[in-house]
Amino acid sequence: MRRSLSNILLLCLLGFFGSPHLYGAEAAAASDSDSFVVYKHPLCFCCKKWIRHLEHGGLTTGVGYRLDMSEVKGQWGVPQGMESCHTAVWHGKYVFEGHVPARYIWQFLADPPQDSFGLSVPGMPAGSPGMYDGKTFEPYNIYLLLRGGDYRFYARVENPQDQ
Repeated sequence: MRRSLSNILLLCLLGFFGSPHLYGAEAAAASDSDSFVVYKHPLCFCCKKWIRHLEHGGLTTGVGYRLDMSEVKGQWGVPQGMESCHTAVWHGKYVFEGHVPARYIWQFLADPPQDSFGLSVPGMPAGSPGMYDGKTFEPYNIYLLLRGGDYRFYARVENPQDQ
């Protein structure tokens, strides 16, 4: 019953916002044509800014709205402590968790390190794409997600021009 009410609420919210984006199984099917499916909660607005950052960086996106983001993160193997507000999946193969800059996504996709399955910017750092307000920059780390539930340091973003 609770899940049914959640789904009804989600459909109402999507209708209210007039979203042209995909949700549910439709978003998963879109991974064949879109470079990324970004799974996000329908009320998270920093994700929209991050999606614009990706598109400005030459990446194509579709959106899958989810009320239970922890389920999405578990499905894709995002390690505890590496979570953020949204999870982007590239062709069902690689995961980009949180506000990862497009520049580093391209770098990763050009030469994915062995035994890795993506990148993460945990939390919501003030300096990251989608969070940066143009004034206050907070340096942050990007982590490499490794198969088996581990992760390691990948890069540090020291200033807004590095994004």
